[in-house]
Amino acid sequence: MAEHSTEPIIQPDQPSADLKVDRETRLQDFPWWFVALILIAIFASYTIYTNVDYREAFNFIRIGLKVTIEVSLISYAIALAIGLLAGLGRISRNVFIKNTARLYVEIIRGIPMLVLIFFIALVGVPIIVEGINSFGVLLGSKGLTGASAAFSLFSNQSIPMKVRAIVALSVTYGAFLAEIFRAGIQSIGRGQTEAARSLGMSYGQSMRYIILPQAVRNVLPALGNDFIAMVKDSSLVSLLAVRDIAQVARLYAGSTFRFREAYVTLAVMYLVMTIILSLVVQAIERRLRKND
Repeated sequence: MAEHSTEPIIQPDQPSADLKVDRETRLQDFPWWFVALILIAIFASYTIYTNVDYREAFNFIRIGLKVTIEVSLISYAIALAIGLLAGLGRISRNVFIKNTARLYVEIIRGIPMLVLIFFIALVGVPIIVEGINSFGVLLGSKGLTGASAAFSLFSNQSIPMKVRAIVALSVTYGAFLAEIFRAGIQSIGRGQTEAARSLGMSYGQSMRYIILPQAVRNVLPALGNDFIAMVKDSSLVSLLAVRDIAQVARLYAGSTFRFREAYVTLAVMYLVMTIILSLVVQAIERRLRKND
């Protein structure tokens, strides 16, 4: 009688295979580019710290860091208000408001940012000042001398370039943020608005308590990315002689002829700021996904 083999049949190690596939997937999805970016920033920072010429350039350029941060924060805060109002205008049922908001957005999006900064700072602001002065003259002709004197205090020379730069960045980025807010509001189902109205809420109340909190939460990462972009674009205000880090770096390079040290240091400073802000935005995104 034939004997049956008693040797066990070897099955493939399925858990080990799954672990190998999972490990390969994680290696492929790992942000190696971000690690390389951080290593570049660390190496450049170490060079600036250890090299005398680079350290001298950094100590000179960092004087403008306060102006860069101040201009970016104030401009973005104003741009958020402008963007929210324009975004609400974009979805308004009022024909005039809707078309005015659309016109503003299209004009800003159709002109290069550098041209807009020059136009708003050197043309737009003087026109507004002239309008305020004319209004003061009108009040004076009506016998309101006190109000007329108050409006006459404004002059084109009394408005510093830093203020003009803030106005220019705020108006420019307000249009970009308007589209973000519009998309965020429209991403909320209309059923929630109808439910709020059925509970007796007005349009303003439903927008304030129901729609906007959810919309802002949805677009928060996009708002963070736009702030990073504004920090980088704030370097354009150096063309208005605002003493931010870009302008100070240009002055240092022009006076010492150390162009390599000046602009390498400037690039590293912007890189470090954007990396830090990117980490903050990624942390916010992870927190939102976790809450979801």
